[in-house]
Amino acid sequence: MRVETKLFFYLFLFFGPVTVIYGYWSDWKEPIGVTALILTSGLFILVAFYLWQTGKRLPVRPEDNMSGEIAEAEGNYGYFVASSWTPLWLAGAGAVMFLGLAVGWWLFIIGAFLGVVAVVLWVFESFSGDYSI
Repeated sequence: MRVETKLFFYLFLFFGPVTVIYGYWSDWKEPIGVTALILTSGLFILVAFYLWQTGKRLPVRPEDNMSGEIAEAEGNYGYFVASSWTPLWLAGAGAVMFLGLAVGWWLFIIGAFLGVVAVVLWVFESFSGDYSI
């Protein structure tokens, strides 16, 4: 878990000074932005601390071992369809739904219908067609 710990710690090291710079430029008179940045910094240091403590208690993972082999990783990573357009349709349906929140509920309902169809297609695409299991 070293990589994850470093990632969140580096994000804390970024957002800490950004908080101070933002507070200085706004003369500390804009409390919402400063508070949001302080909470963001706190979130990153909290997650980094948790991952650091958890990583000390667990054995070293193959991802953390510099001389680790791919075969050392346990288990199956899952089954993924070779090429699928369904996530694109699902993302499009989500975009239509979010647009419907701004434009009107009628568009949201159309997007929700398209989203349900896309989810059903995504769930069942491994059971029919060229990539069936």
